[in-house]
Amino acid sequence: MKQVLGAEQVWLVFGGALLVAVLLALVGHYLLFRASARNARTPHNTVQDSLLRHSRRPARVILPLMAILLVLPLVPVDPDYVEAIRHVIRVGTIASMAWLALALTQVFEDVISARQRTDQWDDHTTRQVQTRVRLLRRVALVFVGVVSLAAILMTFSSVQHLGTSLLASAGIIGLVAGIAARPILSNLIAGVQIALTQPIRIGDVVVVEGEWGKIEEIYTTYVVVKIWDLRRLVLPLTYFIERPFQNWTRRTDNLLATVFLYADYTVPVEVVRQELHRVLLASNLWDGNVWRLHVTKMTAQTVELRAVISAEDSDKAWDLQCHVREKLIEFMQTHIPGSLPKAREVAQGAV
Repeated sequence: MKQVLGAEQVWLVFGGALLVAVLLALVGHYLLFRASARNARTPHNTVQDSLLRHSRRPARVILPLMAILLVLPLVPVDPDYVEAIRHVIRVGTIASMAWLALALTQVFEDVISARQRTDQWDDHTTRQVQTRVRLLRRVALVFVGVVSLAAILMTFSSVQHLGTSLLASAGIIGLVAGIAARPILSNLIAGVQIALTQPIRIGDVVVVEGEWGKIEEIYTTYVVVKIWDLRRLVLPLTYFIERPFQNWTRRTDNLLATVFLYADYTVPVEVVRQELHRVLLASNLWDGNVWRLHVTKMTAQTVELRAVISAEDSDKAWDLQCHVREKLIEFMQTHIPGSLPKAREVAQGAV
């Protein structure tokens, strides 16, 4: 056939065949996803709906590549050109398959989110699952990216033979690469550990580096903590594996808060205790579980009163502390001013 057709005609046939193959693949893609979309309109079909939504674009690349690969043996073109085109298609297929794999991780996340809505999980379970899914998904993104890049590089013969020439220096290169990649690998491994053991979750209230804040986001290699004054503290994942920190919401959100008051020895403790109870009953910040007031310390001038109160979460606990402190001080100033701390002077000559 090459002898019958001229060079220009061969390339015309070749281009036309590839164009027809791509158009047919795109038409097939359109019909396939349109028919599948109709079936996905039925209720409670979250998996199919998410799969169609996230795989549509990768499939739009994969199907034309497969069609071109099928047409190549039928066109009268020099084998060298065909092999070059096959190599390009091979690289494109690997990249698009990696794209599809990443889309499937998003499908998994969508399914978990749908279960949260239908099963009505509590806040702790929701944050626990979200943290695990997001971390594992990001680790999967890195893994798929590395594997696909390695697979693409291995399609080049020059890269394959490069390993032979560098074999003598492989030990040094491996050592240098290991040292350079150690922080990245450590954080990736820490990400898997956090996903499985979950010392922290998204939304947890923590105290790190002397700062109080909430876990705002957990990325592949670092964690963002939103500080109470809206600053962001960025810490590597390994920090939460290797160093101690406080997690105020590890099991439950409920917290005990303390309020310290300093009064004169003449203070009627029972009166202050009853006023504390009255203030708590009148406040919508108290969860109704724990309240008590004790004398915990005495000095030469004052006694220390410690009030222990409970709240549903850390935000309410802080507001309740401030509220109780203000109300008790106001009560002492108004009703028992003689109980406020005072300085005493010992008269000269007194025994």
